[in-house]
Amino acid sequence: MTGLLLSLSAVASLVPAGFMRADERPAGGVAWALLAVAIAGPAVWLVDNVGGGWRTGLAPALWLAILSSMVAFAGLVVVERGAARLAPLLVGYLVWLGFLATIWEHAPERPLVGAAPEGWLVAHILVAVFAYGLLTLAAVAGLAVFLQERALRAKRPTEFTRRLPSVAEGEALLARLLMASGTVLGLALLSGSSLSWFTAHRFVVFDHKTVLSFATFVAIGVLLIVHSRGGLSGRRAARYVLFAYLLLTLAYPGVKFVTDVLMG
Repeated sequence: MTGLLLSLSAVASLVPAGFMRADERPAGGVAWALLAVAIAGPAVWLVDNVGGGWRTGLAPALWLAILSSMVAFAGLVVVERGAARLAPLLVGYLVWLGFLATIWEHAPERPLVGAAPEGWLVAHILVAVFAYGLLTLAAVAGLAVFLQERALRAKRPTEFTRRLPSVAEGEALLARLLMASGTVLGLALLSGSSLSWFTAHRFVVFDHKTVLSFATFVAIGVLLIVHSRGGLSGRRAARYVLFAYLLLTLAYPGVKFVTDVLMG
């Protein structure tokens, strides 16, 4: 019961951040408080459940993804005007992830294997999860572009779409987030290769997670190249970004769901 209450409290801590004003930039005051609460909830859950040593289960993976997404979002709101407009979409998605993490909190977990140094393993996990958080923001920005374009074409804007970034703002955010997530994902792949050397004496182990991660990296690279040449924008760009995010989702929580839940 205590674990359930902690999980539900962590989910509830995310909700207020979804009501940030559209033009909010957290120079202080209410915006910082909303973001701080949304970060603190998942962080407390992780400290309480993972403080004694890393757990490989689906729930810790999802909460770490939620935390990294909120931390990345807080940084984005500071440096990018209009980024706070992503809050309704992002928070809604993260709340859904939080409920999934709560449902599967007691799913079986597989033990860590291999002889990699603990510090290097932790560094790799943090880099990989931060890459996932950045690509989550890119996917949300892409979805915002998709929804805005659809509303404009139908000439039926809603109160919800009015809160989202404009198409131009969303595309600019999308391009910057793709560049950032591709860079960090590349670092994660390099650190993962070194871990593979420790565990299997090979720099690349072609398992599902590795193949999907490399496919995501290639997809992001192709998107950036095509986008730089002006050949991809609007809803088409959004669709491809969401596809890249799906690949990385399958590589990270997706593989854990299959191995720990379906096969556990």
